[in-house]
Amino acid sequence: MTPDHQTDRATGLRTLPKGVWVLGFVSLLTDISSEMVHSLLPLFLVGVLGSSATLVGVLEGMAEGTALVVRVFSGTLSDRWGRRKAPAELGYGLGALAKPVFALATSASLVFGARIMDRIGKGIRGAPRDALVADLTPPPQRGAAFGLRQSLDTVGALLGPGVAVLLMWLWHDDIRLVFRVAVIPAVLAVLLLILGVRETAAPVAKQTATPARRWRALPDLPPAYWWVVGIGALFMLARFSEAFLVLRAEQSGLPVRYAPLAMVVMNVVYAASAYPFGALSDRWSHRRLLALGLVMLLLADLALATAARGVPVVFLGLALWGMHLGITQGLLSVMIARSAPAHLRGTAFGVFGLVSGVAVLLASMVAGVLWDRFGAATTFLGGAAMAVLALAVLLFAPAGVFVDTNANRN
Repeated sequence: MTPDHQTDRATGLRTLPKGVWVLGFVSLLTDISSEMVHSLLPLFLVGVLGSSATLVGVLEGMAEGTALVVRVFSGTLSDRWGRRKAPAELGYGLGALAKPVFALATSASLVFGARIMDRIGKGIRGAPRDALVADLTPPPQRGAAFGLRQSLDTVGALLGPGVAVLLMWLWHDDIRLVFRVAVIPAVLAVLLLILGVRETAAPVAKQTATPARRWRALPDLPPAYWWVVGIGALFMLARFSEAFLVLRAEQSGLPVRYAPLAMVVMNVVYAASAYPFGALSDRWSHRRLLALGLVMLLLADLALATAARGVPVVFLGLALWGMHLGITQGLLSVMIARSAPAHLRGTAFGVFGLVSGVAVLLASMVAGVLWDRFGAATTFLGGAAMAVLALAVLLFAPAGVFVDTNANRN
């Protein structure tokens, strides 16, 4: 390690580029808005609109799957144009436009339309934003940069449900009023991105390359990248929509107005762990960190499966779930950034999203069916079984998957 790198590690957060910090606060504001809605949406669908858990699973699976699938197109376009900021602005803007529709919805179909629009926005912004973080940050600091962005994102995901609980208490469980207030931080996030981030030209090998040629370049991505994609898909199969966490908390005896506290508990741990584990991933074995994350998910599923009307046990499961996210989410982004060539980095994040989107759609649909037919415990036991399978695949993956194959390409 060079003296310069030692200095970078010593100063830590102070050396990260300004643009990374701004993107982190954009994520924070967006997640405040999104989680004010999402922490109440399952209860709104089931309790107000009379939907089933199966429908919730289908809706959430399609919504989250759509976000991840759309990432492949926005990522490819950002590579082709050599620009990341414009598609990110479009994505955050669509998310802001979707928020008022939730407050006006009188049927599950309207909620579905708003949710899909919101997630299309997330899909459009996701890959360009992650590629922009990688472009702005020196390679030795990328784990810290992704960890910082994820931590600030998760602080927003923590504050959003907290605000929702406060407003539900003040306004006597008026969910629609909470949905209206959620518009404000979404708009502020878009303005901050427009005014506060200045991008440099992204690394592009052939800016004139056609989409067809770019797609034909995918087989040239190294095997380590495709292993990361496969491992990420298994993680998604083991971890279905967080809507079921809110439903489980309410089922365990938590009053409706306090149900968003389920997301608060999860996101406290997520926010506290994302940056430390992100920074740790710059020095520690990725295989071991991912394995630790899967163990946390396995324990979370087992706690939630056995939490029949026991709020403390549910909260323990939620805390373990948050720890799993803090360990793994930023790390998977680092592994994608390191294993893909710089000029295909947006496409690499997009393809990862495409495969993960299909996985999360299947996982959430199956979770909803298991919930309705066999009960909530079976849903979480199924997740535990998938976590064991993912852990087995991870432990037997080739050693080269966890090596920085892109160190000399940045």
